[in-house]
Order: sequence, then structure tokens, then C-alpha cells
Amino acid sequence: MKQYEFWFVVGSQFLYGPEVLETVEVRAREMAAELSRVLPYPLVYKVTAKTNKEITDVVKEANYRDECAGIITWCHTFSPSKMWINGLAALQKPWLHFATQYNKEIPNDEIDMDFMNLNQAAHGDREHGFIGARLRKPRKVVAGYWQDEKVHKRIADWMKAAVGVAVSKEMKVMRFGDNMREVAVTEGDKVEVQTKLGWQVNTWAVGDLVKEMNAVTDEEVDALYNEYLASYDLNTDNTAAIRYQAKEEIAMKKMLDREGCHAFTNTFQDLYGMEQLPGLASQHLMAQGYGYGGEGDWKVSAMTAILKAMGEGGNGSSGFMEDYTYHLVEGQEYSLGAHMLEVCPSLAADKPRIETHHLGIGMNEKDPARLVFEGKAGRGIVVSLIDMGGRLRLIVQDIEAVKPIMPMPNLPVARVMWRALPDLTTGVECWITAGGAHHTVLSYDVTAEQMRDWARMMDIEFVHIGADTTPEKLEEELLVKDLVWKLK
Repeated sequence: MKQYEFWFVVGSQFLYGPEVLETVEVRAREMAAELSRVLPYPLVYKVTAKTNKEITDVVKEANYRDECAGIITWCHTFSPSKMWINGLAALQKPWLHFATQYNKEIPNDEIDMDFMNLNQAAHGDREHGFIGARLRKPRKVVAGYWQDEKVHKRIADWMKAAVGVAVSKEMKVMRFGDNMREVAVTEGDKVEVQTKLGWQVNTWAVGDLVKEMNAVTDEEVDALYNEYLASYDLNTDNTAAIRYQAKEEIAMKKMLDREGCHAFTNTFQDLYGMEQLPGLASQHLMAQGYGYGGEGDWKVSAMTAILKAMGEGGNGSSGFMEDYTYHLVEGQEYSLGAHMLEVCPSLAADKPRIETHHLGIGMNEKDPARLVFEGKAGRGIVVSLIDMGGRLRLIVQDIEAVKPIMPMPNLPVARVMWRALPDLTTGVECWITAGGAHHTVLSYDVTAEQMRDWARMMDIEFVHIGADTTPEKLEEELLVKDLVWKLK
């Protein structure tokens, strides 16, 4: 991960005199320094802007500085909004409008007109807000006292979404082979996706991977094999299968890093020259922050990498997931999510086990090694990006994951069990109505609000299915959005 930062741009004007402007700058620097101690990324004070040129110059610089992941603006005093037009119109980075003020309380004995002229963010932020609305610029508005923890949480969440935008703009996906044949939802317009989201999605032949595998040394395999043993419990005698997965991982990582790719796909239908579908190999790469998509699903692959980058520490508890089957007993309605092999160990409740089992699908010559575990309990989301033809739709559903209610001793894959909100059947109806895919990203530490922010920054459609969603309301919402987005 790059070392991202955010820029603090404060609005004022010359009308108040040099002493007021000096005070504004001192306070702005203090606020940026204090906030940097509690936010996940540094907040760098840049300027107390008083002219069109100052604002335009700082925006131009922000646009072309890769380390700048977004700007946060605040109007300490009254900042006439016409001076912001040129700069904001040119802004290409995420923008948060922080509606706050330096003082928490109105000082009853001290307040006079000098105090009022200096401390009028309630005045300035409304002027600033108007020009954002007038320009129809996507932005996040956060209001509250700058030292309050709940305000810090909201800004921190927005920062992580903005980092997801920066990661998206540089995303490269390596596809080993093509999509699974005849599947619709994993297809999509790669040109449109690169235009809107920045992703470069290209294909490398499986034979190129096999060639790279053949060049892997025994010493390299020994080192990664020992890393596996240090990270996971061993529950198989088939060390040859584990070593083969290590060879696959080493080769894939070399190719990914050489091409600057942070996400990849493969499919069980195309294993030309390979003995096993990468299972443990893919899982361990995901644990390092790489995105993955099964059956050639490049959209979910890139989204997995993005949500990981948005999570805790820049590699959060998010992973590729697939809906498999339902438990429809009244009062115990749950989804069971898994995949043939490739579920990220960041979702695990306990230490995963390395096991080898027969895989009765695809072109495997030998039994692939994989990590087996149960997923964590807790609140989360599942995310699906779909191509609606002419536009992209991001669907997010709130879920409540549980400890699996049965051990399933003969299911030799990692698995997660959850209840979709508002309840399983209503949630399924809404998901299907919206066109949600069977492949998703499941995340425990990215929220629906963060994904809404990300979608707003990327200028794509957003659909949220939560506790208050009904099929009727969702149908109306989708109808309106369909009309609106066709006009955009």
C-alpha cells in the first residue's frame, strides 16, 4: 500500500484583516495535527484560501499528486463561494466538506462582534455547501465538533473509502484464461469499467503460468511451505499437494508483481498443464491483500482487492464469496456461503487447517490442498458489482454472520453462514430483483455507508438492501434509478 494522505483546505477571505487570517491558519494547523493523531491517514494543512487562484492551484496540485487521496475543506470564516467555482469544477479527487468550528461552546461572557466575525463557520459552511450543490459535485458532508470521537469515526470511514478510489484508479487484474463458459454475470464491458473505475483487465495464458511454475526452485518452495506451516494447522499427509500449491502461488505472485497487478482470476475449466486448481495458493495470496475471482470473475476480483484496501490496516477482513445453499427451517433461515477452494483466511474464526480432498469438478489431475475453516460471527456486508449495460450498479446487502449451526464434517471447504437482512427470504428476493450476482465480496469491516461513499466518488449507481428494505420499495427505487441513470 502507498502512504496516502489527505489535504486540509480552509476557506476565508481578506475582509477580516491579517490578524484574523493568522488566527485561522494557526487553528487550522492545530486541527490538522490533532486530527492526524486519531485518523487512519495524515491530514496535511495546505492553505487558508482567500482567492480563486489559491483554491485552483491547490486543487491542481492535489489532482496530480498520487499520495493525495482526497481533500477536506472547512470554512472557518465566511468564504464567498464564487471563488471556489474554478477549483471545485476541476477537482478530480474525493472531497469531504467538514462542517465544524474551532470552539465547542458559545462563550457567554466573551462573545462580541469580533468573536462573531472570527467564528462564523455556521455562516461560511452554508455558503460553501451551496456551491457544492450548485456544481453538483459528489461530496461527503460531515457535521460536528472536530474533537468528537463520532466525528473522527465518520471521517476515518470516508478516508478509507477514498483510499478505495485511489486503489481502484490503479487497479490491474490478471486473468489466467477466460471466464467460465456460458455464465452471464461474470461478463461485462471492460472499456466502460476502465473509463469509470480505472481498472485495467487483461488476459494471460495459463501456459504462461505453467512456464513460470516450471522455473520455481525447490528452495523457494521450501521457504513458502514452512510459512504455511507457521500460519496454519496441518491436517493432511499429502505434502506433495501442499508443495505444488506453493509452486503455484510463487509463480502467480511473480507474474502479478511483475505486471503490477493486485487482483487475479482463474477457472477450473482452464488448467492447461496444471495438476491442481490453485486453492491454498489463492487463499494465501488473498491473505496478503490480493483480490481473487473464481470462474474468471474479474469484477469481484478487483472489488475484493479494493475492499481489502479499505479495511483495517489496509488489508482488512474481506474476501471472495459465493452463495451456495440455504437453510430454510422456520426461525433458523441462513445462507451458506463457500467456494470450491478459494475463501480468504481473513474471514476465519479460528486458525485454518490445511487439508487435501478430491475436487469433483474441473480438470484436476490430483487432489488440491486448501484451507478449511468456519467464518467469524458478526455484522458485515456482501457486495456485488454488476454491468447493467451502459452503466454499473453496486449492490450492497447488510448481513449478520453466525457461527455455523452445524459442523458439516464432510464439507471439505471454508464456509461462512449468515442471515441476510431484513430476513433471509426477503433479502434473497431483493437481491435477485436488483440483479445481484452469486459471487460477492463479504466484508466484516467495510460498511454500507463506506460503499455508498465509494460509489458516489466513482459516479456509479448504488443499491443498499438493509433492515428496512421491502421488495415493493426496492422495485420503485430501481425504477426511478433506471430512469435517472439513463438520462445521465
